[in-house]
Amino acid sequence: MASQPITELSERAREVFRVVVESYLGTGAPIGSRTISKLGGFNLSPASIRNVMQDLEEAGLLSAPHVSAGRMPTELGLRLFVDAIMQAAEPSAEERRLIEQQLTDGGPIETALAAATAALSDLSACAGIVLVPKREPRLRQIGFVPLSRNQALAVLVGQDGSVENRVVELPPGTNGTALIEAANFVSERLSGLTLPEARARLAAEIGWGRAALDAASRALVERGLAVWSEDGDRRPVLIVRGQSHLLDDGAAADLERVRQLLEELEDKEGIAELLDSATRAAATKIFIGSETKLFALSGSSVIAAPYRSADGGVVGVVGVIGPTRLNYARVVPMVDFTAQTLSRLMG
Repeated sequence: MASQPITELSERAREVFRVVVESYLGTGAPIGSRTISKLGGFNLSPASIRNVMQDLEEAGLLSAPHVSAGRMPTELGLRLFVDAIMQAAEPSAEERRLIEQQLTDGGPIETALAAATAALSDLSACAGIVLVPKREPRLRQIGFVPLSRNQALAVLVGQDGSVENRVVELPPGTNGTALIEAANFVSERLSGLTLPEARARLAAEIGWGRAALDAASRALVERGLAVWSEDGDRRPVLIVRGQSHLLDDGAAADLERVRQLLEELEDKEGIAELLDSATRAAATKIFIGSETKLFALSGSSVIAAPYRSADGGVVGVVGVIGPTRLNYARVVPMVDFTAQTLSRLMG
């Protein structure tokens, strides 16, 4: 069902609708005509307001969850509000400072992304999410430190300065010379290559008979490259922070919805696919409730914005997940600002 165009609503209906939605977003509860009449600004009786609310309900914009319980917006109504009525509020200077601070503390980009996600979660009282691009690390060198007769610590250094340690099993007959020989081969012959390129180069050089490596050293190089490749394939491309914010004071009244949302948040692949669809958006994308299959059961909303590299290409997506009654006017610009800050960092 398509929402009624805002231009077709009378000024009176538009104002009543706005008050109902803003009240719901603030309290999570329906509001009645008598309460609205006491707010001021309406020269209408409770009966007149009730008639307007009835018209809005028939238009699919409001619903009455219980008899005589007042009205609350439907997902259709929320969509109309977000697209045509909401007045977005720019992030405060303090909010901008907190977000920018997380992104300028230095360190690996994944660390900055995780910190920014946590800051966005804290400021929005939602779960923060960021889709991290899959990286193809390029080798600088690999060092092998013996741990025992059967194991060594492979110290993998990427050209971006990243350092990772992995334990590898030593091939039979491996000695100190083999460890040095394997490390030297990587530094001299495979430096600057991605892992797939390095493995292909190693296989080619062995096939050509150019790899001046004994069997133990060759097996060690193969294992070192394999353990990093396998780890890279498992590297999470989605960071989620702040699920605890979903268990706020209002959650007690709707524990089933919160339980369902926390369960949905475990579907990392599904969330990543949803965020990937936001990479094609020109600006911040808002998904409300059943507009996404993933969060239809919990009735949750996703606000996501792409962040870009210096050449304008989309690098990843940052956003939040929370109840449909979240403060869109405040959170949407906050997500947009975080995405813009990330884009400057990537530039």
